[in-house]
Amino acid sequence: MSDGSTPAQLACDFCGRPASEAGPMIEGKALQPIVPGRPISHICSNCVDVCDGIFQQHDRAKIQIDKVPTPRELVAHLDDYIIGQENVKKTLAVAVVNHYKRVLGREITDPDLQDVEVAKSNVLLIGPTGCGKTALAQTLARRLHVPFAIGDATTLTEAGYVGEDVENLILKLVMAADYDIAAAEKGIIYIDEIDKIGKTSQNVSITRDVSGEGVQQALLKLLEGTTANVPPQGGRKHPEQQYLQVNTTDILFICGGTFVGLEEIIAKRLGRKMIGFGRGEEATDRELERNELVAQVTPEDLERFGMIPELVGRLPIIATLDQLSVEDLEKILVEPRDSLSKQYRVLFHLDDAKLEFTPEAIHEIALLAKARGTGARALRSIMENLMLEIMYELPEREPGQTYTITDKIVRKEARLFEPAAKV
Repeated sequence: MSDGSTPAQLACDFCGRPASEAGPMIEGKALQPIVPGRPISHICSNCVDVCDGIFQQHDRAKIQIDKVPTPRELVAHLDDYIIGQENVKKTLAVAVVNHYKRVLGREITDPDLQDVEVAKSNVLLIGPTGCGKTALAQTLARRLHVPFAIGDATTLTEAGYVGEDVENLILKLVMAADYDIAAAEKGIIYIDEIDKIGKTSQNVSITRDVSGEGVQQALLKLLEGTTANVPPQGGRKHPEQQYLQVNTTDILFICGGTFVGLEEIIAKRLGRKMIGFGRGEEATDRELERNELVAQVTPEDLERFGMIPELVGRLPIIATLDQLSVEDLEKILVEPRDSLSKQYRVLFHLDDAKLEFTPEAIHEIALLAKARGTGARALRSIMENLMLEIMYELPEREPGQTYTITDKIVRKEARLFEPAAKV
């Protein structure tokens, strides 16, 4: 070596580990040597990875402050992944854009507006299970390149009781940001099953409502904006523990829930009677009526459901999602960029085969999913069950073939191909 070192004497000039421990190193000539008398410096692969992580964090921060997309751009992105729910997409897009304008906005030059504080635009999504509440929030965060975390309100309890503290929601966001606090403070948290922490009329003072109204009270400060003390490893707090301090003022909270029975509360307020349970057209009419009623929800209706007024006030934007129809489920199967039919076409392509679905097959799968009553969630389990034997046999089939899934195959009245003979 030009500096007189032998391979056995080499060490990383950043962490000091010898070559025998650190492995191969990159060497470079320094204008001002790190070690006096040694013009050539060395860096190990571990230190290169650390440096790369620092640059990635810097890039994430740059992405957050450079440009906020327009609501139209956000809706166009959501359209690639989410079917229907057009009004909700617009509502969410405007809320998110306004939130990040507030967080990353330019200096106010109008003297009459300089003292005006723009309030946080936290969002409440109301809709039946499997209609796309979580997917909407995930897709938005992915487009904005901000950290994203999902929490379940049913696991939360008041501090001091068995369960999770509300601060664990913030910890999940910090972990999603690779412990970059600055990035986490501009992230998005989706809280699912928010309706399950509503206080009930049966609750009495003898027993404490530790997972209901108490959790709502604990969430208030987080949603409004506070400096939360977050245990780095999760779990319960204790006095000797070191905490991460995270300011939640600029974190966007999106809450979602099914709010079963909310339509009855709204119907009662409007002086209307609900259609009874039934089958066929009557069931479809009930879905349409539910969609129409829930779209007219007011903060007072949510309070009657069991949400405390303070929490409702911190969720100023309310968007309601419709029940998915059979036609919606058919579109979900084929149109989104990551639709299930396209995913299976990719898997077949990797086995040098081509997969096709007839329109009748897509309709039959959508009917089966609709009958399960769990929205788009049912589609994956139905498809997995349908394709199990086919995917098992496919690698042993002659390559270059085209396979077509028909409605008879979906109903198990026919097979795509007979099982391969045992060797």
